[in-house]
Amino acid sequence: MAKRIAVVGAGALGGYVGGTLAQLGHDITLIDAWPENVETIRSRGLELDGMTPEERFTVTKAKTLHITELQGQKKPFDVAMVAMKSYDTAWATALIAPYLSPSGFIVSLQNCLNEEVIAGIVGWGRVVGVVASLISVDLYEAARIRRTVAKGGDKYTIFRIGEPHGRITPRVEELVEWFRGIDSAKATTNLWGERWTKLCQNGMGNGVTAATGLTTPDCARNPAIRKFQIKLAAEGIRVGRALGYQLEKVRGIEPDVLVRADEGDKAANDQVESVLIPTGTGSARDNIQRPSMAQDILKGRRTEIEQMNGLIARKGAEIGVPAPSHEKLTATVLRVERGEARPSPSLLA
Repeated sequence: MAKRIAVVGAGALGGYVGGTLAQLGHDITLIDAWPENVETIRSRGLELDGMTPEERFTVTKAKTLHITELQGQKKPFDVAMVAMKSYDTAWATALIAPYLSPSGFIVSLQNCLNEEVIAGIVGWGRVVGVVASLISVDLYEAARIRRTVAKGGDKYTIFRIGEPHGRITPRVEELVEWFRGIDSAKATTNLWGERWTKLCQNGMGNGVTAATGLTTPDCARNPAIRKFQIKLAAEGIRVGRALGYQLEKVRGIEPDVLVRADEGDKAANDQVESVLIPTGTGSARDNIQRPSMAQDILKGRRTEIEQMNGLIARKGAEIGVPAPSHEKLTATVLRVERGEARPSPSLLA
């Protein structure tokens, strides 16, 4: 029998992953807290879009539930993917946990490091992590999601899936096969290193776009902002290594190269800039390419800044490896989030 899969959080990433899996024939139930999103999916389907015509389709096969309707579920779920904001992890996990089958488990399909929170509720044996690396999706209105960057394919592995204990298990291998239907995927024995690497990647981009109001390409085209992003990456790498994580490439760049670029090595800096600076003069897609945190600011929502840059700063302080750029950026984004300042490049001065 097909496994029953719940996706808790049918926002940008959860809706994109859950919707695509449903289109591929998996038994998917999308569970969301936004009533308009749920009702629109029910009435006209979930519309997905991407960079190619093949990525444009409407999903009508996914079942949908508002969180208040979950109590009516009689059949347990075999897998629950939590795709909520990091600060919503605990309640979302507690919500879905009673509806898991005896062998069921929870997948953290999120930014940041949330596996420990999930394990505190369901136990370490029922947690798997999925790191979605270098992907940008946007829920721009109810039941409409677009991907604003190209698929990784054979050039870059988007989904990295692993167990907290590092062994490759049958359930990880099964998840890899599911996710390969969406984009490139692999099993990893280095979940924690992959998580921290993605944290560094997010830490050099998300908060910067949220604070400045600029798109990802426009931030990368600005020399001063680009230099600040390199510093953010280097600080995150230093903290992660001090914590003992085995880091992967950050945006396709070796960690050592980013650290040397921050220290003034011209050759390293040239190498980093050759990756970061967009080619061409910009396109219509550039004008909408914003990571999740910038989208949150535009929508007036709470951001994950404290779970991203704030976490790097806090962990660095605990072990004596300072990350002042992350600390300052966290404070700046919180001001914008509270409405005390408007997004502007001048805030980074």
